[in-house]
Amino acid sequence: MLSKRILTMQDLSCVGQCSLTVALPVLSAYGVETCVLPTALLSNHTMFPKWSCLDLTQETRNIMKVWKENAFKFDAFYLGYLGSESLTEVAKECFKNFSAEGAKVIIDPAFGDNGKLYPAFDAGYVAAMRKLIKHADIILPNLTEACFLSGSDYRADADVEFIQRVIEKLSALTDAVIVLTGAEREGEIGEIIYREGKYSYVWAEKLPVRFHGTGDIFASAFTAEYLDSENFEKACAVAGELVAKSIKATDGEHRYGVNFEHVLKTMRK
Repeated sequence: MLSKRILTMQDLSCVGQCSLTVALPVLSAYGVETCVLPTALLSNHTMFPKWSCLDLTQETRNIMKVWKENAFKFDAFYLGYLGSESLTEVAKECFKNFSAEGAKVIIDPAFGDNGKLYPAFDAGYVAAMRKLIKHADIILPNLTEACFLSGSDYRADADVEFIQRVIEKLSALTDAVIVLTGAEREGEIGEIIYREGKYSYVWAEKLPVRFHGTGDIFASAFTAEYLDSENFEKACAVAGELVAKSIKATDGEHRYGVNFEHVLKTMRK
């Protein structure tokens, strides 16, 4: 069991298994005291045809003012979908004012996939995220995000050699350990880890289906497992297993995300 207090900063989607509705149960299942700083309130995640979104930038500053008066500190920060450039500045204020000694910063850029930005994001947000990752200890981009951040052209048929070139360009922008998620090779999917100039790899069977929110599940489980073991490969393997089992437990008509709750219960017994 972990005895750490983590702050996760990302949006709250009222319907849809992603962001805070994933991070809270996954981190809590690992025994992590999980605190939240919601960045936006969405009616539902943006893979539905319509959604509403309330930006909470101003309220985050009100919250942090009170936190400062209460002298709160956090052992780690896990950032996901922020939603606006202004919130990347809020994140930096969080790191400055609320870090316990040795606090780790883990950032999932969470702004795109399949070669495209998510709705509501633009080049300005990418530029702001490019600055934010300079403050990270670990970043968890997928290939799309790594390409946008590093200024590389995206390739849907990217092989490991191409991905490594993108990672090396990205490494010039941050001292963080880079854990590139969703890499593919010959029927397998996994993570390419780059730290201190060296690579390691974690591969698993690629399943023939895709669901929204699996990246958030992976990032949340990775964060919890890494804070517990400080082992990158183990954290990737455990997080990947949770995602794979959750996909297998999910009906193909399920639009909200994946059935991670039942799987998490059995894996954490």
